[in-house]
Amino acid sequence: MDTEEAVLALAALSQSTRLEAFRALVRHEPDGLAAGDLARLLEVPQNTLSAHLSILSRARLVSSERHSRSIIYRANLSEFRDVAVFLLRDCCGGRPEVCDPVVESVQACCAPKRKERAR
Repeated sequence: MDTEEAVLALAALSQSTRLEAFRALVRHEPDGLAAGDLARLLEVPQNTLSAHLSILSRARLVSSERHSRSIIYRANLSEFRDVAVFLLRDCCGGRPEVCDPVVESVQACCAPKRKERAR
């Protein structure tokens, strides 16, 4: 990821409705949400949300897929990961212990949930 791509992604997330839309889509991974459902969830008019989703799409933070009459939006977690890595790449300056608390925090909140074994 280069600086221009990072700036585009960060700018897209720098508005509260877009940030909340992205976070909602992350919570609904991997299924995603229909645009209308997302608008109702965020209590935002559909045309307003459409403009916000367009900005997030240009920044490659969300993807969309048409299903019949609905458009399903999904968070692009690999692109978001690239933004996070871009931000953290130089944070430790050759001293990984400086970044350890940040890395541990990310790992703790994003650890995969264990599935219960059938007995």
